[in-house]
Amino acid sequence: MSELSDRIKGVIEKEPVALFMKGTPQLVMCGNSDRALRALREAGAPVTAVDVLPHPAIRQELSAISGWPTIPQVFVGGELIGGADIAQELAESGELTQILEDKLGAGYRDGAEERVVSVLEPAHQ
Repeated sequence: MSELSDRIKGVIEKEPVALFMKGTPQLVMCGNSDRALRALREAGAPVTAVDVLPHPAIRQELSAISGWPTIPQVFVGGELIGGADIAQELAESGELTQILEDKLGAGYRDGAEERVVSVLEPAHQ
């Protein structure tokens, strides 16, 4: 599974904000994933989502990499921020916006969009 692990690490390291969630932003399959996504949306974050439901190995590899056992998992600038509760608390206190600005720069909202990537297939670049 090292290839899958490398793909997961690649998303974490390359994407400004990575959200590993159940479902996609267009079809959320879990209340906690929805809460984390809403917190990121409220902060104006550019979100790259990865659906962990297509294969159980995604969750296993992700948890091995992050040391965090549950889904969703939010990464900003390559660093694990936490799950739904933490993302929501940070958004409510205004700290999430500060984290995004610190890690991504003050203009992080410019052109912010949501996209979905798969870690099951090689990236086409």
